[in-house]
Amino acid sequence: MRNILASALLLAAASFSTNASALDSSATSVVVTPLASKTTTASGQPITLPQKNVEVQVSSYQIAPGATLPVHQHPFPRYAYVEAGTLKVTNVETGASNTYKTGDFIVEMIGQWHQATNIGTDPVKLLVIDQVEQGAKNTILKQ
Repeated sequence: MRNILASALLLAAASFSTNASALDSSATSVVVTPLASKTTTASGQPITLPQKNVEVQVSSYQIAPGATLPVHQHPFPRYAYVEAGTLKVTNVETGASNTYKTGDFIVEMIGQWHQATNIGTDPVKLLVIDQVEQGAKNTILKQ
């Protein structure tokens, strides 16, 4: 009986270690491709997070060819992954602009007025992630 129990424990331990190694980054069934690593926004600001009750909001945006978003700003961090298209974002305070294309990752400027234009011939598709104080909106339109 003691040998059966010891064998069962060894089998369980072997099974656990096999399953644990399947989650290891060296497992061939999982491929991780880093897409971006950023510490500053598009305008060079350090990324700062909300100080209380953080809420993560995820949205999908589709911007038609030639469309320009109104001048706006974000009080909290906003990140965007360009799934398709070409987007030009202009900081209206400084006049500096950046152009983003499919596969680019954007860390939007915080508290600075800017606007974006689809400068391509296809729709721009964005996956947008906001980190806000719970219940807050992350887009303020310029009056």
